[in-house]
Amino acid sequence: MLRLASASLAGTAIEFYDFFVYGTAAALVLGPLFFPTFSPLAGTLAAFATFGVGFVARPLGSVLFGHIGDRHGRRPVLVASLLLTGGATVAVGCVPTFDSIGVAAPFLLLVLRFLQGLGLGGEWGGAVLLTAEHAPADRRGLWSSFPQVGPAVGFLLANGVMLALSASLTEAQFAAWGWRVPFWAAGVLAVAGLWLRSSLTESPQFLQIDEPARVPLAEVVRGHWRLVLLTAGALAIGYAVFYSVTTWSLAYGTERLGVSRTVMLTCIMGAVVVKGALTPVAAVLGDRYGRRPMCLIGCGVTVLWMFPMVALLATGEPLLIFFGFLVAMLALVTMFAVIAAYLPELYEPRVRCTGAAVGYNLGGVLGGALTPIVATAVAQGGRVPWGVGAYLTGIALLSLGCFTLLPETRPASLTTPAEAEPAAG
Repeated sequence: MLRLASASLAGTAIEFYDFFVYGTAAALVLGPLFFPTFSPLAGTLAAFATFGVGFVARPLGSVLFGHIGDRHGRRPVLVASLLLTGGATVAVGCVPTFDSIGVAAPFLLLVLRFLQGLGLGGEWGGAVLLTAEHAPADRRGLWSSFPQVGPAVGFLLANGVMLALSASLTEAQFAAWGWRVPFWAAGVLAVAGLWLRSSLTESPQFLQIDEPARVPLAEVVRGHWRLVLLTAGALAIGYAVFYSVTTWSLAYGTERLGVSRTVMLTCIMGAVVVKGALTPVAAVLGDRYGRRPMCLIGCGVTVLWMFPMVALLATGEPLLIFFGFLVAMLALVTMFAVIAAYLPELYEPRVRCTGAAVGYNLGGVLGGALTPIVATAVAQGGRVPWGVGAYLTGIALLSLGCFTLLPETRPASLTTPAEAEPAAG
């Protein structure tokens, strides 16, 4: 289990590195390089719009790779999704800017971002299911949390590279070529990820399925549509909080508040370090006390914290900014540490890869795709962006309502097809 979980963690870290490095670049440099005819605000909004395309593609990727996972196994999904995401990320680092090829530059950026999202949409379902379906029932939350640590590791790796380049290069050097280096590094990471995953074995629960679903998406829509919508709504706040902290606040802090890029990245990365470190701890609590109570607690704290978080950000003081981000990440990890066990337990094995991944990635569209754009738009005006706090609080209330309607699954056996019926009925 340790070898399997570690390989899943490494793979998700690499794929989320690919996805996150684009978000950081969008907040820092993509606007003036690819949308130079826009005003600074419009350029940032346009860069965040290309960022959001990746989220729109993720549900499509979950359908495509979910079909493969439910028909042919979880393992092929891991290899194909890693190749697609890694290749698209390297290509982003090679796209000429607007000054070189005109409007073709943002168009290519859009296409490659779509391919990134397509690959990542398949990654989460394959990595989580391969781990969850191997894990013993009483420790499923713990082992399934390993892939959930991957996003934190990928984010820290992406932003660590950006931070090092930002600190060591001049503004002109960073804008000319420095921002491309993290994208090129994705090629090396993809090769490493393929090597790690080459020795993984297929999920035993998939091998026990007598008759795989012919069209998994059709079965999910027909039998579990309510469950998919509830999980998407429940997970929306996790994405909204994460990307408001890691993407929107980076642009807001550097452009509006005049905080240095290095300081903002350090505050964000410090909060994400704590999130990644505490993910297994929260998952163990989920094994002990249940998935749903952890989600309700985390979501409730989020409802109460969004206004204080934006107020602390608006001070421009590094320690206060860090504290605001830290509490937000603690609330987030309380929810998302148990999701990797919770979602698979809600679906029967024959449609699990499609159902769990579609719900997870639809939550990304609701909470992640629009948050940087909406937050940037409503943050105009006074010094404290209360509109952002109201927006995030509204999403948190929606998610809280959805979590309330979902059933508890601990310690449901992952091999019992009937376990999805209470939620889907």
